[in-house]
Amino acid sequence: MLPQLAHAATAPAQATQVFLLPHGTTALPAAAAGDLPEAARAYVEAALADHQKLVHLNHFSHQHYYVTLADKPTADQVLEALRRSGHQLHGLLKAEKVTEVFIQNLTDEPTGALALAEGLALTAYQFEGYKTDEKSRKAPALTTITLVGDAATDTQVRELGHVLQGVALARDLVNAPVNKLNAEQFAERMAAAGDEAGYTTDILDLARIEALRMGGLLAVNLGSPEPPTFSIMEWKPANAQNAKPYVLVGKGVVFDTGGLSLKPTPNSMDMMKCDMAGGAAVAGTLYALAKNQVPLHVIGLVPATDNRPGGLAFVPGDVITMHSGLTVEVKNTDAEGRLLLADALSFAKKYDPELVIDLATLTGAAVRAIGTEGSAVLGTAGAPTMQQLHAAGHRTHERLVEFPLWDEYAAHIKSDIADLSNLGKGEAGHISAAKFLERFAEGYPWLHLDIAGPAFLTAPDNYRGKGGTGVGVRLLYEFLTKQLNTLNK
Repeated sequence: MLPQLAHAATAPAQATQVFLLPHGTTALPAAAAGDLPEAARAYVEAALADHQKLVHLNHFSHQHYYVTLADKPTADQVLEALRRSGHQLHGLLKAEKVTEVFIQNLTDEPTGALALAEGLALTAYQFEGYKTDEKSRKAPALTTITLVGDAATDTQVRELGHVLQGVALARDLVNAPVNKLNAEQFAERMAAAGDEAGYTTDILDLARIEALRMGGLLAVNLGSPEPPTFSIMEWKPANAQNAKPYVLVGKGVVFDTGGLSLKPTPNSMDMMKCDMAGGAAVAGTLYALAKNQVPLHVIGLVPATDNRPGGLAFVPGDVITMHSGLTVEVKNTDAEGRLLLADALSFAKKYDPELVIDLATLTGAAVRAIGTEGSAVLGTAGAPTMQQLHAAGHRTHERLVEFPLWDEYAAHIKSDIADLSNLGKGEAGHISAAKFLERFAEGYPWLHLDIAGPAFLTAPDNYRGKGGTGVGVRLLYEFLTKQLNTLNK
């Protein structure tokens, strides 16, 4: 659940407003002062002179807020500071039970109001959940965020609104427990989102997955009482600018017990409803692209199942044959995500893609390396593509740290009896996992994002909130839409 974004020429009289001011402002410009009494104006200007970044003026019938731009080394950091100001602003609006707020941009930063609205809206997100008491079911007070005049165009506001809806979709999917979102329900939810946004979905059932010999997905599913799915989402507008599609692959493990290599709990298995965050991000990205009618051909692939130790569950020591024909020795059933992804990456080759990007909550090693502050990225795409993805990461503050795929890491996944082992050494686990995937991502440029750190947060963190963050949606939307600049040259 998100507040709606809107655009208006002017703000009504006695409306709650936010005025975005240049860095260093100490005297209110006329557009922000309005008909303020002298005492009120003096109060605000004194607070600004005291370097307060967010000033609140209570008129009782309505509120005024004044936000100043931060002094940061880069434009990207300025925008991130504004998102964080949006988070801080939300706390004040919530206390005053404000239902609609109007934002005016009085700075030279053209996207400043959009960034502020982005942080505010993402903070205001609320997962509907399953509580039954009336207070918990009550909708949030803030329903509308309106950008005024030159703060943004109608087109910009609609675009941002659709992107944030894509983030909310991903968050909703990640926050749902497995008894409300098994593999089939996950596929159906993604297809329903496609019906709303305009992309098509083909859901492969167990029989079609078996016909394709997706040995990795089938092996992980063996212990589950419920069948796997393989969702193919496609956004292909008539005016697509790319001759070859971009393919996004998302890990869709709707719950991961670790299988027979059982995870410990708490602080491990109890959070594993989030293990499909990569698949959720792919769905959210396709949703945003389709709603905004972005002229790109993009395909999303999401293999989905839960990983349980019951029934005929696969066991350490098993050898499985993958979709590509390679054989894999299973040394740990908790290294299951790479098995699903490997089948999907092999399947992606049929599309002759321009680029393949996979997203997965894949390894604890990535979390230990960089925490929840960013994602690990590895791959075979060239330096220019990697730089463009890094730039998108800085622009959206979904930052990436690149790790190597040196040839020597291939030794980490050697098997005595099969082509590969699904488990690497104790060190560099996020690299050996990517090295495993590299064997299946052949014939096209490929990037792997290990989002295990930022995908699900156990404590509130600014506008990212608590629980599912929807990480990857804003990053991929920014990256893909910027590819239009390259394609049109």
